[in-house]
Amino acid sequence: MKYLQGYPDALRDQVQQLITDGQLGTVLLKKYPEAHEVRTDKALYDYVMTLKTRFLRSAPPLSKVVWDNKLHVIRNALGTHTTISRVQGSKLKTKREIRIATMFRDMPEAFLRMIVVHELAHLKERDHDRAFYALCQHMEPSYHQLEFDLRLWLTAQDLAQDLADKLSAP
Repeated sequence: MKYLQGYPDALRDQVQQLITDGQLGTVLLKKYPEAHEVRTDKALYDYVMTLKTRFLRSAPPLSKVVWDNKLHVIRNALGTHTTISRVQGSKLKTKREIRIATMFRDMPEAFLRMIVVHELAHLKERDHDRAFYALCQHMEPSYHQLEFDLRLWLTAQDLAQDLADKLSAP
């Protein structure tokens, strides 16, 4: 349960019991039954900008929001925010980008919203400190529950992949 390392033992024991009973996936699918409809980079940009406009009007503008199929594998990240500065003539131009791991295309909308809120919060707060998480909760009141449930979802995905690998082994 690599995604749950920082959580209390009692909570991890409850998750382990769900895994042992073969119920973790069932519980999550019951709570989050459907995937969202955000499939293209343009749709993702519109989705992110809707949240940004609602909660972070004074935050710096975003020049790019895209799905990134390399994030989870290369950086061990689910989303990134970057600031790129370039010299253009005598001016310094700054562009901000958000990249969301492609795996979120097939996840419930609540998890997409949670990761977008997380990356948007970095426009105002760089560090994962109290102010950062307060901003996340302002934009998504159930942020911490969604983060925990996403960790459960990732755990269930890993278990399903491990089972598939064992079944396909000679």
